[in-house]
Amino acid sequence: MEPKEIIDSIEGKMGFTPEIMNMMGEMNPDLFEHYKKCDDNIQEDGALSARVKVLMSLAVVAAQRCEPCCESQMRSALNHGATREEIMETMNVVFITSGAPGVAACRRALKLIDSKEEEHGSGHGCMPGRRRH
Repeated sequence: MEPKEIIDSIEGKMGFTPEIMNMMGEMNPDLFEHYKKCDDNIQEDGALSARVKVLMSLAVVAAQRCEPCCESQMRSALNHGATREEIMETMNVVFITSGAPGVAACRRALKLIDSKEEEHGSGHGCMPGRRRH
């Protein structure tokens, strides 16, 4: 699969294209094949729903204290229909397993919840155009 097709696939699943993906496509197109295999396993339903796997990914990147990664995973979680309550429970897991620094890495990412709710009304996890599971 060509890098452009992989980027389009990522956008379709996440609802946006992380900036790093465009950079990687230009710098190392071969890496996309490996990324695509991993991405398919996270962004699609299996024994666990894609929404749950994306929330798990959010917790992992928060534990690694990667702020841009937290923002990307938060956008993906919202795109997959994660509710405020599910995200707050995920933050509880982050706090228990990684402490305050892990939660602090999500500071900007958490602001995305309010901006999405303002765009689409109250935060019930039912935003137009989002996946629902």
